[in-house]
Amino acid sequence: MNRRPITDSTSPADAIKQSCKTLAYDLMTYYKGNESGQTPGILPGPPPAGDYYWWEGGALWGTMIDYWHLTGDDTYNDVVTQSLLWQVGPNKDYMPPNVTASLGNDDQGFWGMTAMLAAEEGFPNPPEDEPQWLALAQAVFNTQADPQRHDKSCNGGLRWQIPFSNNGYNYKNSIANGCFFNLGARLARYTQNDTYAKWAEETWDWVRGVGFMDNDYNIYDGAHVEHNCTDINKAQFSYNNGVFLLGAAYMYNYTEGSPRWKTELDNLLDATLKVFFPNNIAFEIACEEHMTCTTDMLSFKGYVHRWMSTITQVAPYTAEKIQPVLKQSATAAINQCTGGDNQRTCGFGWASGAFDNSVGAGQTMNVLAAVSSLLIGGTKAPFTNDTGGTSGGDVNAGQGSDTFSNTPTTIGTGDRAGAGILTLLILASTAGTFGWMSTGL
Repeated sequence: MNRRPITDSTSPADAIKQSCKTLAYDLMTYYKGNESGQTPGILPGPPPAGDYYWWEGGALWGTMIDYWHLTGDDTYNDVVTQSLLWQVGPNKDYMPPNVTASLGNDDQGFWGMTAMLAAEEGFPNPPEDEPQWLALAQAVFNTQADPQRHDKSCNGGLRWQIPFSNNGYNYKNSIANGCFFNLGARLARYTQNDTYAKWAEETWDWVRGVGFMDNDYNIYDGAHVEHNCTDINKAQFSYNNGVFLLGAAYMYNYTEGSPRWKTELDNLLDATLKVFFPNNIAFEIACEEHMTCTTDMLSFKGYVHRWMSTITQVAPYTAEKIQPVLKQSATAAINQCTGGDNQRTCGFGWASGAFDNSVGAGQTMNVLAAVSSLLIGGTKAPFTNDTGGTSGGDVNAGQGSDTFSNTPTTIGTGDRAGAGILTLLILASTAGTFGWMSTGL
């Protein structure tokens, strides 16, 4: 039996939640980790086994935690918990040995930021005998704060890759340092431990000093250590801006609205809207015009929407500027979801208003993030230890674990998930599901 289409009497928020439910279902069809013989926590990959690298699994679960937080739908919570715990690795710091050959600080950072999000939003805690969300975020931060990761080349900063043998170890980039900055700022606010804030501030200053963020607050990709980071690759990606924006907002909140962090936040916000939201619609300038985006890049818009919506809670004065843009961008996103046999499949390009036949987990995750973020006004601001947070922490988690003494192993059948299958949802028609677009919010 089909659900009744949404009627005019349905509130805009309820209609948006129904749209989100449809999008979440469609997104989770790309996840195979809870099927027999598959690996929990990851999207199919990495190439050539599938399109997705390990880090995007961590990003997926962050999107699904926000989905739960914003809509109240706990359908996927068990899958999210299983996935986040399965990938922690033997030292409980999100460095599983089977991904060492392509493990970057940014990859580990995305999983750490998702664990941090779980603590901030009060996502149900794991069993007591399992690692806890806050402790996992602290473990990621502590491994990245280890002196071994901060050499003197380019006067500091994290390298892109963690193992020295990995291709890209000679590259320092914005996203690796951005994840570290972001996590430090959020841990500072959550725990009121100033050590995290000092690391965050030093990281921001390094990124500015080395030129990865210029005086106009453009953020560039990175540079090579053998050139003392002077050969800056000036490609700009929206998730770099998003990750630093959110961190700056948390620093503004932690410092109780200090002029320094208000200035940094305001300048970076203006630059982000100018570069990545032409006509108030998200646009990935490095690759979208000629559709040269990699699978990774096809997921960046959603993170920016999610993080910018959170900024309106931790730096509320920004809402007047941010919310109208996010609403217009989300409306454009959903308008192009007209592909596939069901005429609800979402593509990547939003500005044209037409489905562009670019489909995948990232494309659907973008639209879910954009639409669900419209509900941010009906939720509580991120918790801290003093304002309702219940996640168990460990200030020493992860210290001394960055040894890579474990050799990569092949996951056997005994290490794979059982034959759990996602509950199929009976979904409304496209017209009913997306009918909120013509209503006010």
